[in-house]
Amino acid sequence: MRRSESFVLLKNAVANVARGSSAAIVAVALPPFLTRLMSTESYGAWSLVLQLSAYVGYLDFGLQTAVGRFMAYATEKRDERHRDRIVSTSLAALVIAGVCGLLAIAGGAAALPHVFRQMPLGLVRQTRLAFVLVGSSLAVGLPASVFNGVFVGLQRYEVPAVIVGGSRIITAILLVLMVKDGGNLVTLAAVTAAVNIAAYCFQYLMYRKLAPVIRLSPSLVSRETGRELFNYCTSLTVWSFATLLVTGLDLFLVGIFDFHAVAYYTVAATLIAFILGLQNAIFGVLIPRAAVLGARQQPTELGKLLISSTRLGMLFLLASGMPLLVATRPILSFWLGHLYAEKTFVILRVLVAANIVRLSALPYAMLLIGTGQQRLVTVTPLVEGTSNLIVSVVAGALFGAIGVAIGTAVGSVIGILCNFFYNLPRTQVISVDTIEYLKDGLLRPSACLVPWVTVIIFEWLLPNSAGVLRNQLLALTTFCTLITIWLFGLTEVQRSRLLTRLRLVGQ
Repeated sequence: MRRSESFVLLKNAVANVARGSSAAIVAVALPPFLTRLMSTESYGAWSLVLQLSAYVGYLDFGLQTAVGRFMAYATEKRDERHRDRIVSTSLAALVIAGVCGLLAIAGGAAALPHVFRQMPLGLVRQTRLAFVLVGSSLAVGLPASVFNGVFVGLQRYEVPAVIVGGSRIITAILLVLMVKDGGNLVTLAAVTAAVNIAAYCFQYLMYRKLAPVIRLSPSLVSRETGRELFNYCTSLTVWSFATLLVTGLDLFLVGIFDFHAVAYYTVAATLIAFILGLQNAIFGVLIPRAAVLGARQQPTELGKLLISSTRLGMLFLLASGMPLLVATRPILSFWLGHLYAEKTFVILRVLVAANIVRLSALPYAMLLIGTGQQRLVTVTPLVEGTSNLIVSVVAGALFGAIGVAIGTAVGSVIGILCNFFYNLPRTQVISVDTIEYLKDGLLRPSACLVPWVTVIIFEWLLPNSAGVLRNQLLALTTFCTLITIWLFGLTEVQRSRLLTRLRLVGQ
């Protein structure tokens, strides 16, 4: 990789991390205010509004990702006409999707009280209106996702990072002010919708400033380009649908089977979204890089990139997920208070473990999207999503919220097994040795788990042990984990590079 390419990749990663960090700040900072200023029923209803409204995003059908990928590919090939057709056709498709989204919002609002029968009657009208406001703003914003795709294709990740990240932080601040002033769900929804619309307008203005050479015209909308996008996005749509089955229906199912636990499940899911958001932010930059390597037909380089990015991804998952497993109650108590800690800690542990397993394959998924090979692995996401949904429905009906979390865990294990034994052998564009991928990409960083596991075993065997003893053990295992990361998690080359950079910083 040339030095300039490394700099661009690093810049994009930093921008994506900044964008993910804004989501992380909101995810961590907002719930303590809302959970203390709102009743558990109101907070649960607001969480359902956001979850149901987010379903509109699935009508994107992967077009934002497609625009970013084809923009990078066309730029590498210097094919301006193809680039303009992709952008114009995608915009036209998303305008139609936005109209469909508005119709779906209207139907969902009418059906809402018939679906969530456990919802208090006093919240039904507010929840309906809030859903219409937030959902409609997201439907109107579907075409704007094309502009984010353009920024990604131009490798200007800092633009959506500032716009999206800034809008999230502004929304969070306004929500806290509205709740403190006694605002209800409708007020919160109106504020959220207004900030969303403002962000879409700003995206368009930045698009016109940074990409004036790209033509947007109805004459550039073509069936041929539509078929090309359809072929690319079909598998992405399958992936998106599978994601909906895996995580997107959790709150929906909890709302049906155990509405009073929605607030508790929400805070657990919020921390998972925090991990997922940062993981996506870091490894989303692999898509244009993979598109370039694919255009150059360099399968060996893609294989090396897969192993190194998987290893780093696992280290990040362990660094962000293990504290939530070994110090669940203290973290939740400090964050939200004793009540939420007691009601949430089991759900959180199950979800963290499940997502460490399933997110280990995220770098591989990003490389597949970048090389256009995602259509080869549409079976596994459906198998994972279907198994997740079936177990979640059955276990949710029997055990409530924790049963839904168990469904996620079962689906993640099935998905990773299918990924390893079925998907990897079929993606020839990425040349990778399966044993090397398992050993260096997954097992090497997973060895770092061993010291921290002792804390979980200690707590399980001695649940009423003294806090001082537990804290001493936690400090010792944390130190041992850092040593393990250095010796086993990092390769010799990575250790050498890190030492070199530390020496430069010291000078």
